[in-house]
Amino acid sequence: MTGSTPPRKRRFLKGEADSVPSQRRHGARDDERGSSDSGSASLEPAADRADLPVRADTPAPVARRRAAVIRDRTRESVRKGGNRARAALGHLADRIIDLAPRIPVRDLAALRRQFPGLGPEQLADKLVAGAATATATVGAGIGAAAMMPVPPAMPTELAAEITGVAVIELKLIAELHEVYGARPPGTLKQRSTAYIDSWSGERGIDVSKPSTVSGALNSRMKQQLRQQIMKRVVRDLPNLMPFMVGAAVGAVMNRRDTRRLAERIRADLRRVQVPWDALPALPPLEEPADPLTMGDGPKELG
Repeated sequence: MTGSTPPRKRRFLKGEADSVPSQRRHGARDDERGSSDSGSASLEPAADRADLPVRADTPAPVARRRAAVIRDRTRESVRKGGNRARAALGHLADRIIDLAPRIPVRDLAALRRQFPGLGPEQLADKLVAGAATATATVGAGIGAAAMMPVPPAMPTELAAEITGVAVIELKLIAELHEVYGARPPGTLKQRSTAYIDSWSGERGIDVSKPSTVSGALNSRMKQQLRQQIMKRVVRDLPNLMPFMVGAAVGAVMNRRDTRRLAERIRADLRRVQVPWDALPALPPLEEPADPLTMGDGPKELG
């Protein structure tokens, strides 16, 4: 037909049109679409590219070393602090053990001469009231001394208070056992050890059961003594408050703690109490070779 394109030419034009890359029809170059080998751009991060920033989630070697050094130093500080605390508790326990045999204790005959006309309960009340007043005085004195702006002296003040209170309460425990007719057997040192066991455990001694009377120091008793000292340290921390608040708090807390200890001891001793008229004749208590006055305990540590 005149004016029409031959079929061969139409096929040629169609093939020529198909040979044009689709990228060029859309206006994009081959180098902008990525490598022709893979056919698509890689989504993996270019780790070997020096012009790209370092990932923030990967710590630098210097930061890792610094963190390791800080961690090691922290562990070492905690370990040294624990060792110092255990050494301090052991030192206080040893001082109380050394001072206990030097505490002068009045036997029942001396107490009845000093407080004539009183029965066992009235005499025990007198002893508890005097001991509570003495420990309150120690707490008030340490609280007043804490007003001094000398932080290094605070551990010494706490040690002096705990030692002074322990001396007073050990004397009270020994004399309560005399009042209730429950003197533990043995020598002065053995009785002192038994009273330390009573103080650390906050219980009375049952002389009718010899197996419960510990006249020799052992690991259990020392551990119990350190635990009792640690409890006193925690309870005595408010005594170091300034502006005389610590003095008032120390007096109240020491008086309360001494009365509470005495009530527990007396409750145990009432169950094994021996009436005075049924008591056998007991020898007088021996005097310590180097008797301790009530003010020497804190002075020796302070």
